[in-house]
Amino acid sequence: MDTKKTFYSNGKLLITAEYLVLDGAKALALPTKFGQNLIIEESKNPEIRWKSFDADGSIWFEDSIAFSEIKNPVSAKEESVKNTLLKILHEAYLLNPDFLNQEKGFEIRTELTFPKKWGLGTSSTLINNIAQWLEIDAFKLLNNSFGGSGYDIACAQNNTPVSYQLKQGKPKVEAVHFNPHFTDTIYFVYLNKKQSSKTAIANYQKNKTTDIEKNITKIDKITQEIIHAKNSTIMAAAIARHEAIMSTILETPTVKENLFFDFMGEIKSLGAWGGDFVMVISDVNPVTYFASKGFKTIIPYKDMILE
Repeated sequence: MDTKKTFYSNGKLLITAEYLVLDGAKALALPTKFGQNLIIEESKNPEIRWKSFDADGSIWFEDSIAFSEIKNPVSAKEESVKNTLLKILHEAYLLNPDFLNQEKGFEIRTELTFPKKWGLGTSSTLINNIAQWLEIDAFKLLNNSFGGSGYDIACAQNNTPVSYQLKQGKPKVEAVHFNPHFTDTIYFVYLNKKQSSKTAIANYQKNKTTDIEKNITKIDKITQEIIHAKNSTIMAAAIARHEAIMSTILETPTVKENLFFDFMGEIKSLGAWGGDFVMVISDVNPVTYFASKGFKTIIPYKDMILE
């Protein structure tokens, strides 16, 4: 009898309301064509033998985890891949203790379809896959382990663009029709470094002002404008306003001011400012411009986003 189980989750890009989504702003989030598989087979010993593969087939994490470590994890000071994984598995066990009540163990492998360094959701796709496997609430598992707004879980679970909002702390996910006819002017450029969401969120919490409600209202309006934008000019103008608002809140120059001040088009940070991908709107193919600045990973909209 084949006991192999496979689960898959989509990666994510947060197009609007970064940071403010934590305080109830309405965000536009796009699931990507890239994601992660979780493959589970039963084994004889009561432990988990875990292997994580990057997109190029290389192993980036491998270890054995005893059931006892998951049930009663020792509080760990340092952040390591194993400790992070243990935290997720421990919280999953608390939500569904039955999965460790057996003599058999598991051989588990994860397979990314995007390079891990891209930051398209290595953790969120894993959390959603584990939640599918153990039939538990992925939002709850995220909340209890990593924290964050949960928009990335919404992307993991949906194959269309979504609007995402926290209402009284509960996720409100709605499919939205966002497939502008001008997607051939939209590109995603990788900034050659992975940004830690944790650090960025800490900066935001420190800097957010008493104008939070006013800023949320402004960003909600921009999210709607972007969803319904009739052409790239309208979308570019909305993006520029969004960047200006966030620049003030975060006390950080926009990515365009910082790195690409001479670019003839609009550029928007996605998710954590200062790393991962930016979204570019340009009527002219921008590959030469970004390559000349040392940024070689430039992905057209149709190759990145699930439609």
